[in-house]
Amino acid sequence: MLVTSCVSGTPPATPSAGGTAVSPPSGASQSGIHKIQHVIVVMQENRSFDSYFGTFPGADGIPMSGGQPTVCVPDPATKTCVKPFHDVRDRNAGGPHGQANASADIDSGKMDGFVAQQEKGARRSCTDPNDPNCGGRVDGEPDVMGWHDEREIPNYWTYARDFVLQDHMFEPNASWSLPSHLFMVSAWSAKCRNVGEPMTCSDALQNPGLPTAKDPTPYAWTDLTYLLHRGGVSWAYYLDAGTQPDCENDAMICPLKPQKAGVPSIWDPLPGFVTVNEDGQRGNVKDLSDLYSALRDGTLPAVSWVVPNGQNSEHPPALVSAGQAYVTSIVNAVMKSSAWSSTAIFLTWDDWGGFYDHVAPPTVDANGYGLRVPGIVISPYAKQGFIDHQTLSFDAYLKFIEDDFLGGQRIDPKTDGRPDPRPDVRENAAQLGDLTTDFDFSQSPRAPVLLPPHAGSAVPPSPRPTRAPKRRATSTPSPSH
Repeated sequence: MLVTSCVSGTPPATPSAGGTAVSPPSGASQSGIHKIQHVIVVMQENRSFDSYFGTFPGADGIPMSGGQPTVCVPDPATKTCVKPFHDVRDRNAGGPHGQANASADIDSGKMDGFVAQQEKGARRSCTDPNDPNCGGRVDGEPDVMGWHDEREIPNYWTYARDFVLQDHMFEPNASWSLPSHLFMVSAWSAKCRNVGEPMTCSDALQNPGLPTAKDPTPYAWTDLTYLLHRGGVSWAYYLDAGTQPDCENDAMICPLKPQKAGVPSIWDPLPGFVTVNEDGQRGNVKDLSDLYSALRDGTLPAVSWVVPNGQNSEHPPALVSAGQAYVTSIVNAVMKSSAWSSTAIFLTWDDWGGFYDHVAPPTVDANGYGLRVPGIVISPYAKQGFIDHQTLSFDAYLKFIEDDFLGGQRIDPKTDGRPDPRPDVRENAAQLGDLTTDFDFSQSPRAPVLLPPHAGSAVPPSPRPTRAPKRRATSTPSPSH
């Protein structure tokens, strides 16, 4: 398959006067970005770009020479330097992934803190070193240095080959999942001093807080659904019921908590936004089963977010294969529906999960960016075999939605009619690329690529795994920079 790279972006749509939403053309007059009538953001969990696509041909992957990594990360426990390695296991341990861990992993651009942070986050009471809940070594190796490829995740690699792979997608904030999901729907993570007063909110990358009985709507700042509702643009947030993939306090280990649509949680922040409640749109947060119904009935909203549960999230210790099967089932359902001919699916992972990545994130403002994560665009208008090297973050999803459905209106305190003190308009950041570069709206719509959900050769976990010989770490390469 031909693999190409982008060299420039497409200028964004021009906002309408006064920021009033402009409906996209309908019927035969649809053109350009407005051929996309449905945007679906599928958000998985806790994988760095190098951990999934570090060996993908043509991508900015793990530095190699002769097929061997030329970088390594210091291991304080063994006093050696550990190279990235191929990890065939279906279950990983990962590492701590809060704000302090991100700073330590990045280490002023050296990108060499991953092993030390994994060991720091390990559960010291564990007796089985192969237990991924320990957050430590697997078969003698710190698995944050492991990578998977098409042998373990063939469907993800097929989507990357047949559609668009983004190799400079950064999580919007250098922190964990809750702030990342807040950025996903609002381009900010904040904490507000007074209930319902957006001007009392300020940056909060680590602890924005969760809804409580005393304060059920702690998120007073403006989110994208406010603009969508005002512009008459339909939206839904589909949540897979089950357990939460992570701990509410960003700990590595905690008792599993249930999650279901409409109950505010780490992966379901919209019910905690003042705007969603004032607009009477809490009912737009739905169970995942409603996504499949909407696809069957032809009632898919213009904008959708799709969020997993703990079992299919790929958040350690969830199985990689379970996450890939879940995502494949969603993509297949879209492709089989009448919505496919006008849909763009943006697939990504909410944060790096402690896994190694060699690219230092750029600085856009005091809040980000965070570490690099995989990004894939699946659409009948997506370019084929295209690798997008633009600098991107989840802000680019908001920008695309705003350009497609809202005439270029931004979540901007100066123009959106609902001021808040966010430090900047993230969609307008000079570094941020434009997702229209990933599409060719002049091409005939691409045919579906239906894949078997259960594919790959990852080694399944065992209650009592046989320990493989310890891989010898090396001190030959220089630490990662």
